Amino acid sequence: MKLKDLAKHFADRLYKIYGAEEAQAIFILVIDSVLQYNRADYHLKKDQDIEDAKVLHIESILAELEEGKPVQYVLGVTFFYGLPFKVNGSVLIPRPETEELVDWLIESTALANVTSPGLRIIDIGTGSGCIAISLKNNMPTAQVFALDVSEAAIEVASANATLNQADIEFIRADIRNYSTSQKFDVIVSNPPYITSREKERMLDHVLNYEPHLALFVSDERPLIFYEAIADFAFANLSDFGLLFFEINAEFGQKTVEMLAAKSFINIELKQDMQGKDRMIKCQRAII
Repeated sequence: MKLKDLAKHFADRLYKIYGAEEAQAIFILVIDSVLQYNRADYHLKKDQDIEDAKVLHIESILAELEEGKPVQYVLGVTFFYGLPFKVNGSVLIPRPETEELVDWLIESTALANVTSPGLRIIDIGTGSGCIAISLKNNMPTAQVFALDVSEAAIEVASANATLNQADIEFIRADIRNYSTSQKFDVIVSNPPYITSREKERMLDHVLNYEPHLALFVSDERPLIFYEAIADFAFANLSDFGLLFFEINAEFGQKTVEMLAAKSFINIELKQDMQGKDRMIKCQRAII
């Protein structure tokens, strides 16, 4: 089968699920994984015949995609902040919005002049390890810690640290009852923040495949993890240390008010590329 015919076959099968543009983007991801062809290669090699074994492999991937399984889980890998990350159903698929959070953190620590060797950072609810590992890759002299309640997530994150040659210290714990005498200069978290009532607006491939433990909170206490992490940060941040959150756009102002009530200062609410309230930065004052 020629590559261009395989592309049409792929698009025809996925069009109803993803639409033409996304189906084509997924096809490029698949041929990059199976054939090591990028988008430019595809345009140059459209008339090339693809060997039967590779076609069968792509057909097996297509069958899983038709069931609604995210392409990142089917391929077992995705990219975040320019680095490869293994992913499976134990961890969330990293999102572009979280890359914006990493950007902001790196920029802010540089401006705050807290980039000296020995800077201590902890990523709470690390999942795949994408935040912690990306920070270590860009701030190699920092000591980076990563915490998660899920043993399966810690296993994935540890594999990703090895894959990316990042020296990360992992901690398995529930932040709601975790304590330590250690002090940190930066705390960052993208905790669960989707309420139960928001489920009906979510896509099936998220609901059916991504880990609910990392996604959902109750309607009654949507800020439960933010409150716990803020309390941990107030006890464990160094003076004027920085706290960063990715947040639910619906609760931006409530999160700001919560942090102010807990005596954090210089609270800043930031929008993402889509104009939604998505990130918060604040500082711990000297007690």
